[in-house]
Amino acid sequence: MSSNITYEYIRRNPDIRTYIRNADAAVAAQGYTEHSFAHVEKTADTVKMIMEGLGCDPRQTELGMIAAYMHDIGNVINRVDHAQSGAVMAFRLLDNLNMPADEICAVISAIGNHDEHTAQPLNSICSALIIADKTDVRRSRVRSTEKSFDIHDRVNYAVTESSLRFNDDRSELILSLTIDNDISSVMEYFEIFMERMLLCRRSAESLGIKFRITANGTVMT
Repeated sequence: MSSNITYEYIRRNPDIRTYIRNADAAVAAQGYTEHSFAHVEKTADTVKMIMEGLGCDPRQTELGMIAAYMHDIGNVINRVDHAQSGAVMAFRLLDNLNMPADEICAVISAIGNHDEHTAQPLNSICSALIIADKTDVRRSRVRSTEKSFDIHDRVNYAVTESSLRFNDDRSELILSLTIDNDISSVMEYFEIFMERMLLCRRSAESLGIKFRITANGTVMT
């Protein structure tokens, strides 16, 4: 059974937009990087790129985009366990929209498994969301002024360019980073994000491909 609940419908839904806006305000109050519309829309676009590139079913791809758009709403409750609380919130929202149970399962499973502390790449949607979320590292996500930078802010701010793409035969996903060494070293990047990058590698492997990183032109993995 399928539904007519599209990504565009979810993206324009005023209630879901309110949850995203307030979830971002909550993490902003704690000093975290941007988790608002720029992040979730970029994450959804990256999920689409990955799943379409691998020839996934179009509806599964759309469900992946829906999961990506809603994946951080649990931050409105608490940053801790936000993946799980967000999955429960998404269940309620999608159930009220009469989305079929099998599609709800696909969305909430991905949302509930995107945080690196508890994530598992259970299927293509979960894996694509993990990679899309964890590779969104960019200067524009930093809110703090330079005087109040912590190491996470500094590493994000140091990334002046970031892109994720397939290689020519689509056997690898390549994350290419340009890091300003005057702000943060490449080593510092991996010190902060190693757990996330290893999770991306596991997720890529579950998709039958490899995950590779280049930093300032040097292949890291």
